[in-house]
Amino acid sequence: MPAPGDFEVVETAIPTPREGQVLVRNSFISVDPYMRGRMNDQKSYVPPFQLGETLTGGAVGEVVVSQSPNHKPGDFVFSNFGWRQWYVADAAEVQHIDPSLGPIQSYLGALGMTGLTAYAGLLEVAELKGGERVFVSAASGAVGAIVCQIAKAKGCYVVGSVGSDEKAAYLKNETGIDRTINYKTCEAPQDLTQAVAAAFPEGIDVYFDNVGGAHLQAAIANMRPFGRIAACGMISQYNATEPTPGPNNLVNIVGMRLTLRGFIVGDHLALRLDFLRDMAQWVKSGKMKWRETIASGIDKAPEAFIGLFKGEHIGKMLVQVG
Repeated sequence: MPAPGDFEVVETAIPTPREGQVLVRNSFISVDPYMRGRMNDQKSYVPPFQLGETLTGGAVGEVVVSQSPNHKPGDFVFSNFGWRQWYVADAAEVQHIDPSLGPIQSYLGALGMTGLTAYAGLLEVAELKGGERVFVSAASGAVGAIVCQIAKAKGCYVVGSVGSDEKAAYLKNETGIDRTINYKTCEAPQDLTQAVAAAFPEGIDVYFDNVGGAHLQAAIANMRPFGRIAACGMISQYNATEPTPGPNNLVNIVGMRLTLRGFIVGDHLALRLDFLRDMAQWVKSGKMKWRETIASGIDKAPEAFIGLFKGEHIGKMLVQVG
């Protein structure tokens, strides 16, 4: 588990933008579970963070000075220059966002990569069909809550796993899912498997996995023939100090003809326009809502990040820096 002492807050001079560059004052930055993987010195789909360098991540902010014809002061933009209050970047490294669809910080969550992750994982990777039975782990989190609502918009029966009664109430009352499971009341993996079985007497068609471990085992045990599992994340293992036991029922994949597919949202960027079109319709019709947990101050970024692994948030975890 990362600790506050692993991070350092540094003050530096703000550069002056050159021709073709912009100076941006960040408003919100994103902290995300995938960043934990970048703190390991290992080969992955994205290079690891380097010691002593400023961390990067999603951010939205306002252009203050522009030396580019494509941007003007007052424009709101998205970038990967998070974990800082100000930055100078080439104009091509920032993207315009439309504040009319939702608050600018929502482009770090429901209207941004988080929402696209849910959309691509559920509809393209898991190939969801209307009316199917869907199980979602970490269902009150940034991705999970969007998955739940997309599935409900498609007419599905949806069950979400959460870690508290407060999160369960949020899902039931605000997202309208059919049932919740508080996994923290399950003292052993077999208890979770039984709880999932009770919630899915006819089995699971699609499991959207954000957790791995016992949740993946419980889902595999309750899948219907030809069920599909979209492996988005395995947060239960990100801070493990030794290898964790894997599901002991992988043999079910053969007999039940299951599909288990991992995915990274960056491989599905071609869906972005479809995603924004559908999200706009769902928001307008009241079928899509989201929550944010917001910490205040750049110095709170490490604390907010660590809180992701302690379940201290509902919805998207953000840091307001300006």
